[in-house]
Amino acid sequence: MSGTLYLIGTPIGNLEDITFRAVRTLKEADIILCEDTRVTKKLVMHYEIETPLKSYHEHNKEQVTEYIIGLLIQGENIALVSDAGLPLISDPGYELVVVAREKGVKVETIPGANAALTALMTSGISSYSFLFDGFLPRKDSEKKDRLVSLMALPHTLIIYESPYRIKHTLETIEKIDCERKISIARELTKKFEQVETDNVTNIIGRLDMDINLKGEFVIVIEGSNGQNDVNWWSEMSIEAHVNHYVKEGLRNKDAIKQVAVDRDMKKNEVYQIYHVD
Repeated sequence: MSGTLYLIGTPIGNLEDITFRAVRTLKEADIILCEDTRVTKKLVMHYEIETPLKSYHEHNKEQVTEYIIGLLIQGENIALVSDAGLPLISDPGYELVVVAREKGVKVETIPGANAALTALMTSGISSYSFLFDGFLPRKDSEKKDRLVSLMALPHTLIIYESPYRIKHTLETIEKIDCERKISIARELTKKFEQVETDNVTNIIGRLDMDINLKGEFVIVIEGSNGQNDVNWWSEMSIEAHVNHYVKEGLRNKDAIKQVAVDRDMKKNEVYQIYHVD
C-alpha cells in the first residue's frame, strides 16, 4: 500500500502560527521536502522534529520528483513544505502533486498560514471577490500589460513583490491609475509587521521614509469600479488587448472584433497587427 503525500502549511513569520496537526505530521513523516533546508531547520529544531530534510526546489524538482514518487509507492509518508506559508502557492510542488495523483498516491493537505490572505484580511480593501496572481513578470512591458489587464477587473487583486522591485511596481500601478486604493504589507506576523493602505501615489511618497523597503511585500489593489475606465486598455499593446478578451473566454475572432470596437479601428487592421506581433 502506497504512502501519503502531505502538503503542510508552515508559519510565514511567527513560529507559533502552525497547527498541532502540522507538527504531529512532520514528526511522523519519513521525509520532509523543503525549499531551503537551512530555513526549515529552524522550524524543526524549534518543535524538536527529528524527521530528515531533503531539498525540493525549482531547480531540482524534475530530478527529485521521480525519486519521491518511488518512495511514496513503496509506502513512505512524505511531507512537503515551503520556506513560509502554503506549498504550491507561488512555490514548487504542483508537478509532484500531479504525478502523485496519476500514480494513485493519496495527497492530503494540512492548511496553515498564507501571506496573501493575511494581507487581504488586514488591508481594509474589499475581500468579497479577489484574484491572486502571485509574482508579476519582470520585464517592464509585460508587467505593465499584465497590471493593465488585471486592474480593469472588478476584483481585488493580490500580488507578491520583492523589496528590490516594489518601488518600480508601485510606480507602474500609479501610471495606470494614480488614485487607485492599494495596501502594502511587509514582515507579516513578525515583530516589525507593517500594513499601509492609501492611494498608490501617497504610498509611493512614503517609501524609504516611514515605509521600510525590507522584507517580502504583498500588494493588495482595489478592484475597478468601472469609473474612469472607458479606455482601460490605453496602456496595453493590441496583442495584450486581444489576449485579455481571449482569457475572458472569447474566441480569437470575437476578441479581435471587440478590440476593433474599443479602439475604433477596422477589424482587419487589428487582425494584421495581432498576427504580425
